[in-house]
Amino acid sequence: MEKFDVIVVGAGHAGCEAALAAARMGFRTAIFTLALDSVAMMPCNPSIGGPGKAHIVREIDALGGEIGRITDETSLHVRMLNTRKGPAVRALRAQVDRKLYSWKMRQILEREPRLFLREGCVERILVKGGRVWGVALRTEERFQGKCVVVANGTYMRSLIHVGEVHYESGPQAQQTTHGLSRNLEELGFQLIRFKTGTPPRANSRSLNYDKMTALPGEKLPRGFSFTSKVAKRKQLPCWLTHTTSETHRIISENLDRTALYGGAIMGIGPRYCPSIESKIVQFPDKESHQVFVEPEGWDTQEVYLSGVSTSLPAEVQMEVARSIPGLENVEFLRLAYAIEYDCLGPHQLKSSLESKTIRGLFFAGQINGSSGYEEAAAQGIIAGINCGLYLRKEQPLILGRDEAYIGVLIDDLVTKTIHEPYRMMTSLAEYRLLLRQDNADRRLSRYGKDLGLLSGERYEKVQSKWYAVEKEMERLGTWRITPSQVITAALESVGSTPISRVVTGEELLRRPEITYSELRALGFESTFDEELQELVETEVKYAGYILKERRSVERFQAMEARVLPDWIDYDLVEGLSKEAAEKLNSVRPHSLGQASRIAGVSPADISVLMVFLEHRGRRLKASEKTD
Repeated sequence: MEKFDVIVVGAGHAGCEAALAAARMGFRTAIFTLALDSVAMMPCNPSIGGPGKAHIVREIDALGGEIGRITDETSLHVRMLNTRKGPAVRALRAQVDRKLYSWKMRQILEREPRLFLREGCVERILVKGGRVWGVALRTEERFQGKCVVVANGTYMRSLIHVGEVHYESGPQAQQTTHGLSRNLEELGFQLIRFKTGTPPRANSRSLNYDKMTALPGEKLPRGFSFTSKVAKRKQLPCWLTHTTSETHRIISENLDRTALYGGAIMGIGPRYCPSIESKIVQFPDKESHQVFVEPEGWDTQEVYLSGVSTSLPAEVQMEVARSIPGLENVEFLRLAYAIEYDCLGPHQLKSSLESKTIRGLFFAGQINGSSGYEEAAAQGIIAGINCGLYLRKEQPLILGRDEAYIGVLIDDLVTKTIHEPYRMMTSLAEYRLLLRQDNADRRLSRYGKDLGLLSGERYEKVQSKWYAVEKEMERLGTWRITPSQVITAALESVGSTPISRVVTGEELLRRPEITYSELRALGFESTFDEELQELVETEVKYAGYILKERRSVERFQAMEARVLPDWIDYDLVEGLSKEAAEKLNSVRPHSLGQASRIAGVSPADISVLMVFLEHRGRRLKASEKTD
């Protein structure tokens, strides 16, 4: 029987990052996939990034992951979103070549030392004495592993819905598995049923782009990876069109034939990625909805019709599509469908993503109730890292909500009650200004270096970059400008008020309308490129808000430092509400801060816990004096 340190079940975005992290930490690692040609497959929109998600990709890159670098290599359309808003919510988004992305990731897996890629369907997790022991395949092959990461996405008891037609299948005609669901239930895990969906794919030759609005890509100074050079290749455009009143009429008349409204679907779908029929029902007064036509690759005519995800019958899907301007003669390459699947209630996991009941068993990705490639990859790299730390007998890496969007994501999953597929959004992070996408390397690279996932050379470059930023800010604070007619004219030309006293460059740069360009015109010399200039501007303009958030983080950290011992039976804590005791016993929070984020635990319950901890502390001190 072949033996490994780490076994990863599934080679989607979570599995790939988990396997690479474990192997790069020095552990013999196996990764199993249902189909070698589907490594890191993108069954929904082949895009990476967007609000919240772009921040996660940058954080994975800062830790030493691959998703950002491969996205930069395979992108065919790139845009920066929310540029009119503050830096906390600006987000990079890239449309990628779906097949090329998959192929690049497979190459990386195949070439990584200590990593062994294998096609096979894992149907059982083997456990002995409360610890994971290995896995068994559908072929009855067994492989021994000291750690196992389950990252098999939406493939457990997956069921496809197209109108009144329902059949067992994974995404895009992949196989499904029943054995793993049964096995997890036998091991005592609670499974829940979620649903997602995808729109039809069309042949680009059949579309009339004259009736659509072109959305060209942008030339940006930086991609997702802090190490990537900016691609100079020509980008493909995306296109915008809209549904019509005729579209809405067709959908309304066929609602009872959809799997969603016809009663066939029992799973809960993502709120922030609704089907077109859900939009029509929920927003009956809205005259039209956006439809984005997005390319799937450089060498294919296949395009993704974003915005019209549906579970309508096949013939109705075609009728709906042909009612949209530019799609009157559309030819489908793939039908839209809804898919139901089993996943794990993530409250059964520790913050390290390890099972609370079986040592060495970790879960990552959509099996934990999340949605999206980025959220999956984030859980994957953390699960892989924590497998390595588990084998080293070291403390797990648990990123705080004040450190990373990844910390927010995982804390939400294991702490809050997940009623629908979880999607990361900037509004879920309390400290958005500290967790910008542009400073992820500053926040997390030291972890990557200490874990052996980042080279010393790369870490030194990060340190040098931020040292230069700090020196530039110091220089701005000492560079002074004196009032004069020339200075007044220059300031008024950009809509800025004149100065009446000597001011520093830092004071001027705080003004919203002043950028590096204006400072150069006033005589300030700098060798910084566009990326570093933006970093300095952000740090200077938002210094007051950043300081306020850091003070808030100090209060947050004080709550996180109040540890709740694992042995507490909350049913016996006098004064707790019954609901709070039930939720606390279920989640087993590691700190007072985590307890405060559990639904059903009130501020009054937190006060009771604070008193409990204080009394316990006094008793411990008293016993120490007695001894």
